[in-house]
Amino acid sequence: MTTTPSPTGSGGAAIRIVLADDERMVRTALRAILSAEPGIEVVGEAATGAEAVSVVRELTPDVVLMDVRMPEIDGIRATEQILRTMPEPPRIVVVTTFENDAYVYEALRAGAAGFLLKRADADALVQAVRVVAHSDSLLFPAAVRALAAEHGRAKPAPPAWVARLTARESEVLRLMAGGLTNAEIAGRMGVGAATVKTHVASVLAKTGARDRTQAVIAAYEAGFMNTD
Repeated sequence: MTTTPSPTGSGGAAIRIVLADDERMVRTALRAILSAEPGIEVVGEAATGAEAVSVVRELTPDVVLMDVRMPEIDGIRATEQILRTMPEPPRIVVVTTFENDAYVYEALRAGAAGFLLKRADADALVQAVRVVAHSDSLLFPAAVRALAAEHGRAKPAPPAWVARLTARESEVLRLMAGGLTNAEIAGRMGVGAATVKTHVASVLAKTGARDRTQAVIAAYEAGFMNTD
C-alpha cells in the first residue's frame, strides 16, 4: 500500500484518487499523468483487490481507478465490497485491456461508474476522472450500449419500474443513455437544470440505481431502450 498525505491548504477542492492495479509500472504511469493535472491528487495505491478495499476505506477518495483482474479478489468483488460497506463510497472506474469484456460489464453492474482502456491516452484518462467525479454524464455511452447488447441479461418481462416512469422521466432516461449532461438535457427539453436534476433523482430512485450508469444498464436490460 502506498499513500500520500493531502497537502495543507488545498481546501478540499482537488479530486482525490486511489490507483488499484497489480502492475507497478501501470500505477506509476497513471500517477505521473494524473499528478501533473491541476485539481487532481493521487492519494494512494493498491496492488491487490483486498488491499484496494482497505486503502479506499482508510483514505475515502473521490475516485478509484480499479484494475479488473487482480490477485486475492478481483476488481468486481472489490467494487462490490467498497460500495456495500462505505456510507459514502467513491466513484469507481474499472481499468481494462479489452473493452468488450464480460468482466467489465459485471463491474458496471456491480456499481462501477464507468470503464477506461489501459491504452487510453492521457487526455482521455484525465477527462474520464473529471466526468465520473462530477457524475453529471455517462462515461463512453456507446461503449456501455455495446456491452449491454453483448453481455446484458435481458428480462423476460419489463420490470415494474418501467410503467412507473412518467413521460418526462422516460425522456430523461433516454437522454442520459445518450451521454448528455444535465445542462444538455435541460437545453434539449426546454426546462431548467433544477428540473432535470429532480427528474434524474426520480429515475435513479425508480430504477433502484446507484447512479446514471446503473440506471442506463437497467434500461437496456429491461428492454426500455428498444421501446418507442
